[in-house]
Amino acid sequence: MIKWICGNSPAPTYRNARLPRPVMTAAFRLSPLVARIALLIAATTHVVAFGVAEQISFSRDVRPILSDHCFACHGPDEQTREAGLRLDQSESAMSVVAPGDADASELWLRVIEHDPDMVMPPPAVKKPLSTEQIETLRQWIEQGAPYDGHWSFRPIADVNPPRVPDDNWSTSPVDQFVLRELRRQGITPSAPADAIALCRRITLDLTGLPPTAEQIERFCNDVPERAVERLTERLMRTPAYGEHMAVAWLEAARYADTDGYQNDRYRYQHVWRDWVIDAFNRHMPYDQFVIEQLAGDMLPAATLRQQIATGFNRNHRINSEDGSIPEEWRTEYVADRVDTFGTVFLGLTVGCARCHDHKYDPISQQDYYQLFAYFNNVAETGVGPNNGNSPPFVPVPESWPLLSDDEDRFVTPEPVKLRRSREAAGNALRRPQPGSPQTVMVMHELDQPRRTFVLARGRYDQPDKNRPVRADVPAAFATMASSDESPPSNRLELARWLFRDDHPLTARVAANRIWQHFFGRGLVPTPDNFGVQGTPPSHPELLDYLANQLIESGWDIQAIQRLILDSQTYQQSSRLTQRSAKNDPDNRWYSRFPRVRLTAFQIRDAALASSGLLVRNVGGPSVKPYMPPKIWSAMSNNKYQQDNGGDLFRRSLYTYWRRTIPPPTMVGFNAADREVCAVQTQSTNTPLQALTLMNNKTFVEAAKWLARRMMTESDTPIDHGFRLVCGRPPVDAESKVLKEVHDHFLDVYSRDKPAAKQLLDTGEAVGPGVASAPEHAAMTMVASTILNLDEAVTKP
Repeated sequence: MIKWICGNSPAPTYRNARLPRPVMTAAFRLSPLVARIALLIAATTHVVAFGVAEQISFSRDVRPILSDHCFACHGPDEQTREAGLRLDQSESAMSVVAPGDADASELWLRVIEHDPDMVMPPPAVKKPLSTEQIETLRQWIEQGAPYDGHWSFRPIADVNPPRVPDDNWSTSPVDQFVLRELRRQGITPSAPADAIALCRRITLDLTGLPPTAEQIERFCNDVPERAVERLTERLMRTPAYGEHMAVAWLEAARYADTDGYQNDRYRYQHVWRDWVIDAFNRHMPYDQFVIEQLAGDMLPAATLRQQIATGFNRNHRINSEDGSIPEEWRTEYVADRVDTFGTVFLGLTVGCARCHDHKYDPISQQDYYQLFAYFNNVAETGVGPNNGNSPPFVPVPESWPLLSDDEDRFVTPEPVKLRRSREAAGNALRRPQPGSPQTVMVMHELDQPRRTFVLARGRYDQPDKNRPVRADVPAAFATMASSDESPPSNRLELARWLFRDDHPLTARVAANRIWQHFFGRGLVPTPDNFGVQGTPPSHPELLDYLANQLIESGWDIQAIQRLILDSQTYQQSSRLTQRSAKNDPDNRWYSRFPRVRLTAFQIRDAALASSGLLVRNVGGPSVKPYMPPKIWSAMSNNKYQQDNGGDLFRRSLYTYWRRTIPPPTMVGFNAADREVCAVQTQSTNTPLQALTLMNNKTFVEAAKWLARRMMTESDTPIDHGFRLVCGRPPVDAESKVLKEVHDHFLDVYSRDKPAAKQLLDTGEAVGPGVASAPEHAAMTMVASTILNLDEAVTKP
């Protein structure tokens, strides 16, 4: 070792001469020596501290380093590849790696070099490796440089729940995987959540609504061993279950009520939304759920419902601007379908290969256009109509309600006045249109398939006539097919291909999103990227176990949901202790249940439910609740025609969604904008959110009606209101503060009765008076305070 450190032997030659080797000057001779000494010290320190160096995993430890720092120039993209070297493939990488001998490996010698003309990565890319990363590469090489494929492309492992010594905690296979990792990290799980918090958590997760007082009481009085199971079964049988499960799917499917782009004309696609809600409420298996949406029109003797399901592929934006080039926009629609397919079902960023080979994942430009060919045979034009649905579409029975044709037209003040009454507005907006059956946009194959070519730089007007393609899956997946199985030749076969027993991605991606639904973050934190640039799973064996369970259950989504809900991992307290904050600050190892803010939809729906205003009608056309005045004026002359009556208080997933101006309350709480597919939304905290909860008309009216309930249903109104919103009784300190709020505003409104009347005049819901105006107004401010609590908008 001393001889190696002090030696002045020349660096080994690059065996395949793939990289240029500038002449090393004497000025740089010392740099490798210093680097070797530093790394030797680091390695020695590591061994002293931990006994022996940990076995390095290529997928977990090495591939992320190469992906972040090397693949851009030495990866899958042939157009940007330097020196003909690929580090994403073992055959090529071994030309610069000598397994078991770092000193003979050009890869390691280059990363420890200080000569700017020789060091890798080059200084110009501004992605230097850290000392720890270099040491990881050295250990990997010394351990034999084992190469394995990217974790998500490998077959799903058939894993059994691990046996953990002295395990008195686990009640579910999920817990066994989680507890093993907690033990490895030296962390203990949290205590169980209290019954009220757990009931509220489960109810919000399965229905999107807070539990009623009766539901909480029934849960708390149930046999503890069966309480979760029984509550779960009751909630899964409610219509609210399908509505809540549909929300994330609508965002993934980029559902909206308008076409987008500059004109943003209205469309009638709500029948597809009803299909999704109904599918969840009928507990449709996931494979059927997906196949019908991707290719229901191609099923033998396809039913109307199966054709409607394919609206999933038509939810993309459509351009109707004058002067648009039809073929340009038709190409964009097909590309949108390909990108959505890749994100939702494969968890891959396939769109990165539209213009060139993917820089990180094994998806070539050829692969991209082979997928493109599956979705390129729709009988559609590139430019949409002035208003309404773009063909192909199918008529649906008139018994299915329809928004009137004039609801989004240019209007004058006269018809606006006529629509002020609930009866007039309701009849105009909901009446089936005589002689004009409503339609829903669907998929329909051309009799003669379109020819598909690779598009140079992804441009519609630059097809490479020398590169025709046929429909096929990416070459990286070709090894999945057994000898007697041919590649999928059409959209239906593509949909069925997703559910082949040996498919590595479909079940993993689906299981990860089910986990994400409950914990706010998937086992793979990047649900839209299971590729090399994505974050590896925190619990890879647990992910594979859930994926296998999903397959073996017949793709039963509820079976996986039950498995999670029955676990101690899910039923932990969310209380952050000093110990868990120190040992598991990001909750990567699930040492506690994560406190996650409710979604935009849940926040509004919970306020309406607690106040008693929520109208629980299921399905039908979108509705237009309160919005800021002239909200649409900035984009067009179209005027927002607010609904009246019960339609103001429908669940939020039915709110009319205009792409260019989405509902501000929803977007303010991080709902997806529906422009493109979204399988994960960010969570931000801004002052505007608090202002919305305090001043938005819907929340003010909800507070007013919550105050009515507080005063009419209990002799202790403040405690009652707190229970209605948070599920639990307030502690003494909380009651004291709320009593002070009440007394303060009672004094204010007793001296300013016009202000009290102005507050109580908010909204259109009417009912008999319950108290003096000052008292009702003061209690409304108490109710508003409760609705603004962190606990009111956070899953416990």
